[in-house]
This record gives sequence, structure tokens and C-alpha cells, in this order.
Amino acid sequence: MGKPTFIRSFLTGYPKESYVFIVASLLNAIGNAMLWPLITIYVHNDLHRSYAEAGLVLLLQSSAGILGQFIGGGLYHRLGPKRLIVSSLLLTGLAQLSLVFAKAWVPYICVMVLNGLLVSITMPAVNAFVGLRWPEHSARLFNSIYVFNNMGVAIGTSLAGVLAAISFNLTFLIDGFSTAGFGLFFLLFLNRIHIGKHSRMEVGIPRQAAESSLPRLLKNYRLYLFLSLGSMLVMMSTSAWNTGVAPYLNSKGLSPDVYSFLWTINGIVIVVGQPFTSFLNKRITRTLYTRLISSAVFYGVGFAFMWILHASYMDLIAGMIVCTFGEMLLNPSIPAIVSQTTGRSAPFYLGLVGGVGSIGRLVGPPLYGVLFDLYGVTPILLVSTIATAIGAGLFVIHRTLRVSIPARWPDVNHGVNSDGT
Repeated sequence: MGKPTFIRSFLTGYPKESYVFIVASLLNAIGNAMLWPLITIYVHNDLHRSYAEAGLVLLLQSSAGILGQFIGGGLYHRLGPKRLIVSSLLLTGLAQLSLVFAKAWVPYICVMVLNGLLVSITMPAVNAFVGLRWPEHSARLFNSIYVFNNMGVAIGTSLAGVLAAISFNLTFLIDGFSTAGFGLFFLLFLNRIHIGKHSRMEVGIPRQAAESSLPRLLKNYRLYLFLSLGSMLVMMSTSAWNTGVAPYLNSKGLSPDVYSFLWTINGIVIVVGQPFTSFLNKRITRTLYTRLISSAVFYGVGFAFMWILHASYMDLIAGMIVCTFGEMLLNPSIPAIVSQTTGRSAPFYLGLVGGVGSIGRLVGPPLYGVLFDLYGVTPILLVSTIATAIGAGLFVIHRTLRVSIPARWPDVNHGVNSDGT
């Protein structure tokens, strides 16, 4: 029997240096996933604060994360990939280690906000590095990194509870050391591949393309505006799970494990569903733009199905499976499209698109919380259906207004041709 399609594709066709990078990303994802699931429990049980105050920490951390994506994208070419990525990862590791000592309320908030800022600074920088270092492989690499990061999240969240039962400090230590270790790996990795002025990440594209003023970059709205707004609406719609489905199941007297199992299904589908998305990408969603639009359609169908049918738990499972396919198409497509259509300015636009998209995750919970208190889960699922439908329309507009890559930018002209492939 042959190897599964995804495993076979992972084992062949990539630059050798990228394998080590993917494995290191997996280990880093495991470490980071040990922290965020425990915030509410730690704030309530160890710091003796209310659940509302725990929500405040999450809100402040998310807000700092939005700012961090803008900062990370803007600093990429000013500091260079080595200094930006390595320093942000090492500082993030130190911030996470300092949680061992931040036992008072205000210091804890400050450290968590700093952690959210630093983690998000790293995100557009790493995506830009992948897109500019391996442009001809970027679409597949983004997908592989996405899948293995999700595997890391699944492993990390499962370990988080076990470690926290022993000691929260143990969780903080492992989290901090894994992040700092990823930073040291990046330092050695970038030294080994000789990032410098002769790297294809630094030449081949006019320098002014990356060093344009902020107004000039923002003026070219076709590169980011509709993609950002569509992403924001889709991200907002996903808040229906935490702020709609979760309290709905709780109101029916079901245990938290029942809701948690939905995310177990999400993780399983992301891994075992790769042959299905590979089939789609070869036969139907052949271009990055088609995958982008189809992702919102999958989300919309999933939420529409649950809007009509949600009395049975199996209805929610079916909705989760359909929405997960939308996630599998969306998450790798956005960084691939941005990195392949914005040239050397990709870091800035990756941060901009990511930051605007994250606003949806910030707006969704309070909006859906009010809707659930007043009307229950049904209008939440309807709003999510409408939001994803509008998001699909915005993605179509982005596809229509896309900018062709000039022929003098050969490194980024792979993957998004004039026909959108």
C-alpha cells in the first residue's frame, strides 16, 4: 500500500533545508499551545480573579496581537529577517518564562500583553521569510506548515492540562524554553543559509518596492483592502464556536468535553482531510484565488447548515467538518497570495492583512455574546452565514482587481500567473 498523498507530498519535492524548518515549527507550536488554553483557569484559580477579568486579559492580549502584526510587517526590511525573527522569538521566550515570577495581577497582565505583542510580531516575519526564501514552493509549504502547526496545537493542548495538574510553572517553563529554542534554531538556520545582500530575499526586486512610504503602500489598496476585509468577516464568523455553540451546548446541560470534542474533530479533519483538499486543488480549486473564494463558501455552507439544523449534536459535528475544510483552504492561501503578489513589500502587507483579519476575532466575541444573551444561538449562526457570504464576495472583488507581478520580479512570479494560478 502506498503512502498517503499528503505524507508522500511532504517527503518529496521540497528544498532540503525546509524540512528542518517545518519540524522546528511543529515543536514551537507544541510549546505555544501549552499556554493559551489555560489562561482562564489560571487567572481564576491561581490569581483568584473573576472570569470577566480573565476575559479582559484575553481581550488585551488579542489587541496587542493586532498591533504586533502591523509592527512585524513594518520592521521586516528595516531590521532584516534574522534580527527581527530571532530577537522577537527570544524576547517572547523570556516573557513566557517571566510568568513563573509574575504572580501579582498587574504584572501578569503586563506580561501577557507583551507576550501577545511579541508572538504576533513574529507571525508576518516568518510567513514573509517562507514566501521570499522558497517562492516556487510557497503555496505547498504554507499548507504543510499549517498542517504541522495544527498537529502541534493538538499535542500541546493535550499536554497543557497534564502539565498544569502538576504545576502551572512547569507549563510556563516548557513554553518559554521551547520558544527561545525556536529562536536559537532560527539564528543557526539563517546563519547556515547565508541570509545577506546576495540572498534572493534581498535582490531581484526594486528596493523602492519595499521601502515605499506608508501612504504609498496603503494607496495600493488592490493588494490588500478586499482581502483584509473578507478575512476579517470570516474570522469574525468563527467566533460563533466559542461564543455561540459553546454556551448553547452548556445551556442544554452538556459537559465541556462535548464542546471540546468538536475541536478534536477539527484537528483530525485537518490531518486526514488532506487527500480531499489535494483532490480539490488538482481538479476544482486549481488556483490560489479559487481556493480563497471556496474557503469562504465552505464556511458559509457550514454555518448555514447549522443555522437550519442545530438541535442535534451530529448537526454541529457536520457543520464543524464543513467549516474545517474552509479553514484548510483559507489559512495557507492568504499568506501564499500576499507573498506572491506584493513582491518585496510582502512583509508589510502580510502584517496588514493579518492585523485587519484579527480584528474580526476581537469584534466577534462581544457581538455574539450580546446576541446569545438576547436571542440564543440561531441569530449568531445566521450572522456568521451572512458574514462569510459577504467575505466570499470581497474575495471575488480581490480576485478581479488583483495586480499582475512584473516580469522583472522572477522570484515571486511563480504560483500566481495572469490567470490567477
